[in-house]
Amino acid sequence: MGVFDSFSMDIGIDLGTCNTLIYVRNKGIVINQPSVLAVQRGNGQIVAVGEEAKDMLGKTPQNIEASCPLKDGVISDIDATEKMMKYFISKILKHPWLLKPRMRIGIPSCITEVERRAVEEAAMRAGARSVDIITESLAAAIGANIPINEPIGHMVCDIGGGTTEVSVISMGDMVVTHAIRIGGNEFDEAIVKYINVTHNLNIGTQTAEAIKIGIGNAMPEKSLGMMEVKGIGTRDGLPHKIEIDSVEVCEALKDPVNRIIEVIKQTLSDTPYELAADITECGIVMTGGGSLLKGLDQLVRQETGVPAILAENPLDCVAIGAGKSFEVFKNRDVGRKIYDSLNS
Repeated sequence: MGVFDSFSMDIGIDLGTCNTLIYVRNKGIVINQPSVLAVQRGNGQIVAVGEEAKDMLGKTPQNIEASCPLKDGVISDIDATEKMMKYFISKILKHPWLLKPRMRIGIPSCITEVERRAVEEAAMRAGARSVDIITESLAAAIGANIPINEPIGHMVCDIGGGTTEVSVISMGDMVVTHAIRIGGNEFDEAIVKYINVTHNLNIGTQTAEAIKIGIGNAMPEKSLGMMEVKGIGTRDGLPHKIEIDSVEVCEALKDPVNRIIEVIKQTLSDTPYELAADITECGIVMTGGGSLLKGLDQLVRQETGVPAILAENPLDCVAIGAGKSFEVFKNRDVGRKIYDSLNS
């Protein structure tokens, strides 16, 4: 560790499709905001960031553009991402010009080298002294307090807004990993499509998200009740409202949920026998916002025969783990080593 590292602010970032979380050493999670930016068209001046900008989605006048600069866990607009990161970092650094922070950012293992460089570039332009990356499931494991350096197999399933990553970890490294670009956003889009086709009603993704949180489920449980939904009729273009129940929402979510179950099964199938025996004992740790879908842990256990355990703070695990990894992996280039091994 260099002399600057002793005094540097170490920051762990979960640069998520839906939310950006920032963890600061000795302070914990200091930023947890939607990954949304609203700017003036033409001059690019920031109008709003985070929760305030999210409230503007689909509601802005022509001179303001509100957008999500990340898609499927990667940067789709590097300039907007840089502005968003600069804004968040300015909220936690009193004098960023005095001693720039070290940053470690959680990213999906399925991103390309070009996408990886876009993340690093945005972070450097946002004010980092150095930038490293760590795969999301490894960061999530650290954030979930899994003893990853032991010679024991642990499985983590991290379901974010744009991606799901399932990994088997042993002795501080990922032995098997599979990632797909399916997450909480696909849950929302599946609900939008289902209501459009089944009820001839157009709704927005924020309405779909409210349905998912309210009565969304992976297993048909009628006890979750019903919910009133408002939208625009596809046939007459007029406002309508309907009621849907949790069984319908379960049906709407069946395809993206099944694809996540399949990637968990594939990872288990590819796991060495001795590590698979450990996982049978330790279970599958579920992290990320998508893991909060009601009944998903039960469905995973039903379909795999392996216990599924929801992490204590599933939404925070990647950011916490990215920040704590500075200590867990001293003198080790976590991101490059693991990324190269996965793409060799």
